[in-house]
Amino acid sequence: MDAATASLTTLGVASLLVSYILMMIASWKEDYAWGLCTLFLPPLSYLYGLARLDKAGDAWLVAVLGMVLIWFGLG
Repeated sequence: MDAATASLTTLGVASLLVSYILMMIASWKEDYAWGLCTLFLPPLSYLYGLARLDKAGDAWLVAVLGMVLIWFGLG
């Protein structure tokens, strides 16, 4: 693994972590139950984000950016 691949993969994983934190913040502001579901069932948080793009759209944008960085890093 060369330095560019490692850097892209690391940045991708970091942006996915940031997107999950943003999704947790958005879901906790929306409802206590959604916040708990996001905390204990992380994939469910992204389904919540799809349903509420007006409140969690920025988290989705960061998640897509992270997936693209990982794809370029591993591809």
